[in-house]
Amino acid sequence: MRTDTQAQQDKWKNMVRVSVEGDYRFIESNGLPDHEAGAFPNKNNPNTIGEQRYRYRVAVQPQLAAESTALHMHPFGVAVNGIPFDPGAAEYWRRDPQSGWQYEALSGKINLGLDSSNAHVQPNGAYHYHGIPYGLLKKLSTNPPSMTLLGYAADGFPIYGPLAYADAKNSQSELVKLRSSFRVRAGTRPSGPGGAYDGSFVQDYEYVAGLGDLDYHNGRLGVTPEYPNGTYYYVLTDTYPFIPRSFAGTIDPSFLRHGPPGGGPPGKRGPPPGRFPPFGPPPR
Repeated sequence: MRTDTQAQQDKWKNMVRVSVEGDYRFIESNGLPDHEAGAFPNKNNPNTIGEQRYRYRVAVQPQLAAESTALHMHPFGVAVNGIPFDPGAAEYWRRDPQSGWQYEALSGKINLGLDSSNAHVQPNGAYHYHGIPYGLLKKLSTNPPSMTLLGYAADGFPIYGPLAYADAKNSQSELVKLRSSFRVRAGTRPSGPGGAYDGSFVQDYEYVAGLGDLDYHNGRLGVTPEYPNGTYYYVLTDTYPFIPRSFAGTIDPSFLRHGPPGGGPPGKRGPPPGRFPPFGPPPR
């Protein structure tokens, strides 16, 4: 006997088109997943998945920027199946975006009704990922395993799953799960909700250069199957930031038209300009 969720998903037909025109790659989709999704609406997410009209544009030959750009409340990028990577939660301490304390969607401290692909639905019906899209990753996985291209960031650089070459410059080296260089801060919060840092809020985390394999943007320079001569690429990890929260390149304006309300101004600069290279540590 088929469930209501299965019956609903039978009606879905993922439509995505990726094309290259001149200097740009265009990703157009209807926003419907091409893998099994959770039941929506549900107790913690009252919204129903609905078709969208996405047309994202990214540079085919992206360049590292001299300054870092922070991610605000718009997608970080788009998956190869046309679903946005949109890690920011529109939930804040005391429901006040001006408080400076934004809940982390994957902290386990709040329940946003995410499914097994770390996704849920915005009020307008937009299904989007807050972390590793396990359904898509499984669909794209190979045997033996290889680096898996999952999508493109808003600055044009590719986004990969958590497995990558142990030696970033050697495609013959073993595949390993790359580690983020963020950790939960020690001590107590100086304002807002107070209490000990425990990962509930985005502001609970700090970057420590060299702690893991990845830089401040959760990326690194190296070779990949699609870029045998090397590129900068981002990695989705199973610990914070899950999906990167800043860009090493320049974001395309097409990504600023989508995303939940309640965030800061799109494209607002991150750490002070000129203080660190795009793949180095932020100012302390």
